[in-house]
Amino acid sequence: MKWRRLNGQRIEMPIKDMVEQTIVREKNEGHNLKVCIGTDSQVKGKQTEFATVIVFLREKKGGFMYIHNDSSTKPMSIRERMIVEVGKSIEVAYSLCDLLDKYDVALEVHADINTDPHFKSNVALRDAMGYILGMGFVFKAKPDAFASSSCADKVV
Repeated sequence: MKWRRLNGQRIEMPIKDMVEQTIVREKNEGHNLKVCIGTDSQVKGKQTEFATVIVFLREKKGGFMYIHNDSSTKPMSIRERMIVEVGKSIEVAYSLCDLLDKYDVALEVHADINTDPHFKSNVALRDAMGYILGMGFVFKAKPDAFASSSCADKVV
């Protein structure tokens, strides 16, 4: 997986190593951290583009994120696309959870799924919530899922 910063600078090392360096640096600077992971997608013609973000929140001091983009040409229903988004977020969360536990950093997985049944994405809410909670992660959906609905949305 190729990751980058918001300014476009590529992250050349494995993301897990980068996350560990980031946590150590931020903790040494006295910051209390929380990590939020989310994915958003957009359908553009026959292609679906995805953006997954790892958002680092510094308590009362802002935050920053690392970004991974990829795409698929496989046609998907809205429900399938929402579950693929959640799957991408869980994959990253799972790869980092032991590291975050080691440094006592809180983790949330954000789903770009609306809790209002009037929105199309709501068809996947129960499945996504079960998937994320079943993996043992803290689950957030819209309007509280800023990592996916705001951060990833801006870079997809």
